[in-house]
Amino acid sequence: MAHSELKQALQAETGKSHEEWIMLLDQEAETSWSHEEIVGHLQEVCAVHPKWSELIASSFEQKIGRKPVGQTAEVGFQIGVRRSLPISQEQAWRMLTSPDILKLWLGSVSDLTLEKGHVFRTEEGVSGELRVVKPMEQLRLTWQKPDWSQSSTLQIRLLSKQQNRTTVSFHQEKLADLFVREEMKEKWEDVLAKMKEKSLD
Repeated sequence: MAHSELKQALQAETGKSHEEWIMLLDQEAETSWSHEEIVGHLQEVCAVHPKWSELIASSFEQKIGRKPVGQTAEVGFQIGVRRSLPISQEQAWRMLTSPDILKLWLGSVSDLTLEKGHVFRTEEGVSGELRVVKPMEQLRLTWQKPDWSQSSTLQIRLLSKQQNRTTVSFHQEKLADLFVREEMKEKWEDVLAKMKEKSLD
């Protein structure tokens, strides 16, 4: 779900815009409240679904000068998502770089060469450069959607501690804000769910 779509969905599902929720919390919440207290207020008093209460609370905390979950001083907003698949590391790598799964996490690209320094642009407008390529283990690349003002860093790792069990992780940093973080969290969770589904075929 795109950044603007996420804000529209928030308003459609909660009856208030992001800005209206922040104004309401300005009036009702104490700046001394913990994250859990703000979330609790949103859920119990305002009847906000947990999906949205976490995002609204984090956004409010950012407004009052706190560092929200997922933000660091060094890399800005970041997200990490992982899932274990019942396949070998080699099978996971082949799946990750197969055209149908590649299309999910990168986009439609006809000439991707898995080599350090390769620059790409997908049909959907995602652009970037491969920075680290370790077959069967790791990809690190810049990753930028066409409507983003700066690129993020995406790292994909394949970790296997036992035969036919591989953990695939997506870690993305240098994201613009909480809404972009939430958008990318949903994207990587969806990619991993589809990889899990494919691994069970």
